[in-house]
Amino acid sequence: MDIAPDHPDYHALRDAFLAHYETGLCVDTTLFADVEALLAAIEARALKWGIVTNKATRYTIRLLDLLGLGARAGIVVCGDTTPHTKPHPAPLLAAAAGLGVTPARCVYVGDAERDVAAGVAAGMRTIIARYGYIDAREDPQNWPADGAIDDPGALLEWLPGVSQGTRPR
Repeated sequence: MDIAPDHPDYHALRDAFLAHYETGLCVDTTLFADVEALLAAIEARALKWGIVTNKATRYTIRLLDLLGLGARAGIVVCGDTTPHTKPHPAPLLAAAAGLGVTPARCVYVGDAERDVAAGVAAGMRTIIARYGYIDAREDPQNWPADGAIDDPGALLEWLPGVSQGTRPR
């Protein structure tokens, strides 16, 4: 819409957008290729996993249920779960606490600079998903992540389990 929140039409346009978004929720939405296999491998290793998003709870929970992920995630932290959204570390810290895992033992994967900033600020190992929604004008090589992956399955190399002896540093 190319308008700021202080624009007089902002709230009406935002509300119209969100109403449209809600009616089309999960119409064409699918998981990235190989995400299902990745989650199955994570679960086979008995590792805890969760989702941290800036999307509001009212959309997130419904979307996750439609995708069959709602009951599988160990924690879901939404944009309205904590007083802050990413890039603030509060949502990631809340997720770690909800999973009962220290931040230093977490691996956070994101496809936006705000994800990397939040992960670093939370003290988590942070990975860039280069297969995500990175804008062509952005340069993720300059983000302070611990690493990057080009497909979901590559994340397994960063997690405890079968390949932990060969995990990249």
